[in-house]
Amino acid sequence: MGKFSYKNKPLGLYLHIPFCVSKCGYCDFYSVTDESLMKGYVSALLSHIREYGRVCGGYTVDTVYLGGGTPSCLGPKYLTRILQEVKNKFVVDEDAEITVECNPESTDKKLLDALRKAGVNRLSFGVQSADDEELKRIGRIHTFEQAKAAVDLARERGFENISLDLMYGLPGQTRQGVLHSATECLALGPRHLSCYGLKLEPATKMGREAPVLPEDDEQADTYLALCDLLARNWFEHYEISNFAKPGCRSRHNQKYWDLSEYLGLGPGAHSFMNGRRFEFARDIKAYIGGEDIIRDEDEIATFQRQGEYLMVRLRTAEGVDFLDLEKRYNIDSTPYEEAFRALMGQELVAHKGTRWHLTEKGFLVSNSIINFIVSAGTTE
Repeated sequence: MGKFSYKNKPLGLYLHIPFCVSKCGYCDFYSVTDESLMKGYVSALLSHIREYGRVCGGYTVDTVYLGGGTPSCLGPKYLTRILQEVKNKFVVDEDAEITVECNPESTDKKLLDALRKAGVNRLSFGVQSADDEELKRIGRIHTFEQAKAAVDLARERGFENISLDLMYGLPGQTRQGVLHSATECLALGPRHLSCYGLKLEPATKMGREAPVLPEDDEQADTYLALCDLLARNWFEHYEISNFAKPGCRSRHNQKYWDLSEYLGLGPGAHSFMNGRRFEFARDIKAYIGGEDIIRDEDEIATFQRQGEYLMVRLRTAEGVDFLDLEKRYNIDSTPYEEAFRALMGQELVAHKGTRWHLTEKGFLVSNSIINFIVSAGTTE
């Protein structure tokens, strides 16, 4: 691992906390439930923070994100130790966005006060539904009353920038049920909402059980109704699954969507720095043992990077500006523009000048559209 030489370049820092009280039936993120590994894991993570802090001296960290897993179940002592080490070993911007993911059942006054003191200024709560039966069906261990209490307590302890996660497309769920959950979440006064459709991953409990999900057309109608409800409540739809009050977009997640640099530490964490991608293997015991578990990819070719740029930018409301695309990759954007124009009559895409983006209807079939656009630049 060489020293990164850039001066004062912004950097997003992601720290993976791979612990959960129990594993949700739908979750494919890397996590374990063995609390006996916590001490060793924190020690290994602190060691990596020190190691990478030394070689990232030319960067200024402007976002820090503790995700999981369930970071809140790690407890205030370990979380504050981790955050303090980040500030000790990295140059952290005074105005950095510092986010911690929390679950309602592991959030209390002691934790919130400790996080606030450590400089955390944004919380993301995994609420998922306002229907307790739906929560049980997907393996969540909290009730909606617990979620409400946790959010209220967070605001009481001084947190204003609060994000909530909500799911749709759950087994037995109706459009009315989703809108009810969204309305209940809005009543909690969040500044940000992440709304995800359930995707059954084969390796998960629900993936193996293969429950019947709402029909595709019903899910599409639910998504559009959800978009309409949030728009009427002054939320900007700035990415396929993300909505925010003006000025409250997730600054950290935006790094993934505009190909800014970020460093991820912990098993399963990904990084993008100096035009290179690398990740840590999803193996907590190997991570704790200090084994060489970095999967380091070669520098990404220019054509591959322009394809990635299109893929991530088309997930956002801003979409792609062809002037920016041409400047970044020294290419002619004409084939991409022709592909967009071929879709104009279907109300899937729109543009203003040289900037093209997907409509909310287009977001519903984003994968096929993005593949179509990216392939337009393929040379024989």
